[in-house]
Amino acid sequence: MVLMTLLFDNDYQFHQPHTASLSEQEQVLAGQRGDAREASRKEGIMLKRMKTITIVAVTVLLAWASTAPADQKSYVWTYDYSTLARDSAEVELYQTSVTRDRQMSDTSDWKQQIEIEYGITDHLDAGLYQVFEQPTGGAFTYEGFKARLRYRVAEKDRLPVDVLLYAEHVESTTEDSEFEGKLILAKDIGRLNMAYNQIFEKKYKHGSSAENAYAAGISYEVTPAFRLCVESKGNFKDNTYAAGPTLAWSGGRIWANIGAVFALNDRTNDREIRLLMGIPF
Repeated sequence: MVLMTLLFDNDYQFHQPHTASLSEQEQVLAGQRGDAREASRKEGIMLKRMKTITIVAVTVLLAWASTAPADQKSYVWTYDYSTLARDSAEVELYQTSVTRDRQMSDTSDWKQQIEIEYGITDHLDAGLYQVFEQPTGGAFTYEGFKARLRYRVAEKDRLPVDVLLYAEHVESTTEDSEFEGKLILAKDIGRLNMAYNQIFEKKYKHGSSAENAYAAGISYEVTPAFRLCVESKGNFKDNTYAAGPTLAWSGGRIWANIGAVFALNDRTNDREIRLLMGIPF
């Protein structure tokens, strides 16, 4: 009997600390769950605030949108012959979806750009872009900024072909920074517009090779507020080429374009879609 009592007591003493240990683990797990819920609650509040700020900002821009001539574009990939009027300004929002392979569900990237433009003279304007990117299943990250100048040579229709010069500095957080230049040629024939961009890209890194690319478009004015367009773009070095339709619309205070291009060979992204909206102020 004494032996049984000792065994019982020892067993009791042996298991008692284990019970306390479980209780402590439960408290730790409960604390972790509470921290996770608190973090989720704070994240939800931040997202709501960001959405509210975005809505308020767009509403304010629309309310303050001026009647000054906007930098309305006919295309989403191709620049035509236009610059902002002197002392006018505009915000442009780019939303681009890049799908490398439409047969797979995780090969799309989203790219966002916010640009502020300002007309220095009636022929020269400047723009500053902030660039963001989010791959499928990845984090929303800041990719860098771009600063550019555009200059219109002569007045419209003064030359056989309208000429615009474009120079841009690209500062990237993920790749080497580079210079990009464009020679932009355009011509209006009645309601028909044709534009061609010869693009030169060169990284500042010593020893890097230059790349030549192009973008081209043809658009037709159906009504003063609506244009039908076809665009093509490609890179001669990478041998990538794509083409597709674009729709351009102009409202009372804003304008918006949407376009898509599809691969013309196996080396090109299957599909790219871009929404571009401008808000003058």
